[in-house]
Amino acid sequence: MRSDRSRLLGSLFALFGTTAGADPAVTEPAAFAKGSNAFGVELYRRLKEGAGNRAFSPASVSTALAMAWGGARGETAEEMQRVLRLPGPAAETMRECGRLLAELQKGERGVTFRIANRLFGERSYRFETSYLEATRAAYGAPLEPVDFRRGFEAARVFINGWVEAQTEKRIPDLVPPGGLDADTRLVLVNAIYFLGDWAKPFGREATRLAPFHTSPSAKSDVPTMHQVETFGWTRGDRFQAVALDYERGGFSMLVLLPDAVDGLAALENGLTADALDRIVSTLAPTRVAVALPKFEVNPARAASLSPLLRDLGLSAAFDRDRADFTGIADPPDPRDRLFIGDVFHKAFVKTDEKGTEAAAATAVPMMRIGSAMPSRLVPFVADHPFLFVIRDDASGLVLFMGRVSDPSAR
Repeated sequence: MRSDRSRLLGSLFALFGTTAGADPAVTEPAAFAKGSNAFGVELYRRLKEGAGNRAFSPASVSTALAMAWGGARGETAEEMQRVLRLPGPAAETMRECGRLLAELQKGERGVTFRIANRLFGERSYRFETSYLEATRAAYGAPLEPVDFRRGFEAARVFINGWVEAQTEKRIPDLVPPGGLDADTRLVLVNAIYFLGDWAKPFGREATRLAPFHTSPSAKSDVPTMHQVETFGWTRGDRFQAVALDYERGGFSMLVLLPDAVDGLAALENGLTADALDRIVSTLAPTRVAVALPKFEVNPARAASLSPLLRDLGLSAAFDRDRADFTGIADPPDPRDRLFIGDVFHKAFVKTDEKGTEAAAATAVPMMRIGSAMPSRLVPFVADHPFLFVIRDDASGLVLFMGRVSDPSAR
């Protein structure tokens, strides 16, 4: 009997892949970034449910699924484009994404930013040559044959090892036990690693224990960094935000701090991609006294995103009877066609006095600057739960986002 599990597994570890020869006449990369952010923030609003710290890479998930969308047809392709907020025809979007990825990886941008992509395909299964060529050109993702039919567990270990190596061992065990089986035919993997030093580092001598209120009635002392400097800052409705640039500019971490100790939920519920753009557009150079706890978000296991994606309206791609990925593979027997079984995602973010280290992975078993600087000193004391967003300033692409509810926990 055939298993009901996916025949296509798309495993994405953070972002996209390098590309060559993108056509500069195609639409701007910011269009892909805008769509990725809109989709990602909506997905995060569902992912945030429950207590604890969270880390998530919108760019990783949207790129992994976009790789699959490149081979989708009919209703499946239309639905994926709508839910993922993907611009333009698939071929143009792939080239656009590739241009953006190539730009993000330029060494002169001052951070370590590595992207790696690979297709792990069942060695006995026939994939469409045109899809393999397009995916390799756009995402730098070669096909590596593996034996899912006779050794799916060994293949899982091999894939996880590849992801771990690409992410400096920050994302182990992306695909969980049971995530693959003998009917798995393809795993699309995208891995990203980010390491950036602050443009204005925090002095280690200024780090000291300070109270962090996890709730109105509970607190604990945690190592907290302190710095008085000029940063982009703004005040919103019941929250304030500060942007901490990484070395040489280009990337930044936006920290959104609700006024109330228990105001994080309301801030998360009101967050949209457009709201995030408005916040960034009102940032003004301001003298800020920042107190920010050191934190590390490192979940023990990958999260399954398929229920959340279905809730967003992505249904045909997960339905073995409706899914149409014949652009990836078009076997003679319709029962052997691809569909998505699940989407696994895991992200890691660590911030200290020097800067930030981050990584993420997603597995798809498939089958203004403002006006004048205020003369006063503005306090920004992150002594209660807050949101963080790591973004590419030029395109606006959100690489990572999440929340810190308790800096003493992972």
